[in-house]
Amino acid sequence: MTPDRVIRTALPAEVADVVALHARARATYYPDGLPQDGTDWLASWESALVRPDGRVLCVVEAGRIVGLTSFRTPEGAPADTVKLFQFHVDPDHWRRGVGTALHTACVEEWQADGRRTAVLDVHVDNLRAQGFYRRQGWVPEPAEPGDHHLTMRLSPAAE
Repeated sequence: MTPDRVIRTALPAEVADVVALHARARATYYPDGLPQDGTDWLASWESALVRPDGRVLCVVEAGRIVGLTSFRTPEGAPADTVKLFQFHVDPDHWRRGVGTALHTACVEEWQADGRRTAVLDVHVDNLRAQGFYRRQGWVPEPAEPGDHHLTMRLSPAAE
């Protein structure tokens, strides 16, 4: 964190800003436009922001959310496992350290909580994000032909 950059818990009142950033970031890896899969992203983010078993962190610069992440233990997983469900940086803020700072905050929290395994799914066409995760120490798991997402794994305790 710096005086100009704060990482904190996102607030339910900020849901519209969260949804807008999420849409801008996702649009970058769907060249034919965002898929209309029926997901109500407003409701999804409203739920994530108030889940007692999850966290939504955001990066705020100059009073504006420029990065966000959502994580929790996935259903049926061991308590020492955390899943990174969402991780987005506003495209206008790429390559400025926002993602690295946000990732560091996640790992620090996971370590403090005794998480031994972190997992995420990244779109197979999102090579930029895959490169970012690899640089942070995430390792891809073997993918099946035709999969739309690649699963990656990190051991936060080893960081």
